[in-house]
Amino acid sequence: MLRFLRRHLWLVDWGDVMEMLRRSQLHYSLLEPLVQSHQHTEKSRPGYELAIRVRDTLLSLCALFFAIPLVIVFGIAIKLETPGPIFHKQIRVGKDGACFTLYKLRSMIQDAEPNGAQWASKDDPRVTRVGRFMRRTHIDELPQIINVLKGEMSIVGPRPERPELTMVFEASVSGFTHRLRVKPGLTGLAQINGGYELTPEQKLRLDLKYIENRSLWLDTVIIAKTIVIVVTGRGVY
Repeated sequence: MLRFLRRHLWLVDWGDVMEMLRRSQLHYSLLEPLVQSHQHTEKSRPGYELAIRVRDTLLSLCALFFAIPLVIVFGIAIKLETPGPIFHKQIRVGKDGACFTLYKLRSMIQDAEPNGAQWASKDDPRVTRVGRFMRRTHIDELPQIINVLKGEMSIVGPRPERPELTMVFEASVSGFTHRLRVKPGLTGLAQINGGYELTPEQKLRLDLKYIENRSLWLDTVIIAKTIVIVVTGRGVY
């Protein structure tokens, strides 16, 4: 199955696949063999995982007080600039290949992907004026606080990709699904070191470096650098 997917990705009917995913709400059935083929056994660290969960919950609850007014203001700005919904929902791949619905403020024009899933680029022409500001300041990511509170994401970790793109990247960058060994995050080592400017290979290298060295101290450094990026607008991802 894995060999077939790598050679014949263009034959996959993504519409049927995504419909199957929406109905199951479990694992992305065509992606699962890829995840299993690169499955690594993570060293049990119950104390660390508990500390991460407590930190994520507390920081997310605190962030809600600042996020709600911003979401309201920019939600109005989105509606005034372009037609379409305020929020944008996408299926993303989480830890061990489990898929979930990710929430964002819409930063692109409506129907931005007429030809299927497309990876965002640094100067993406589909991004609106309001969306460009939100991306520079990362305000469009604020609704993902809900994903963190639900336990689908962490504050720090590899950014979650869409199932279609994960399969494509795995076909071209062997081992891309190694990054699914941990929960995806709001920010990560790759995001503070280039973001959109990075290739899938570069993102994988940084994500694996984070996974192998993750700690509360490294998370703190990444969060601090992310705050600097948000304030300065440098390193949009």
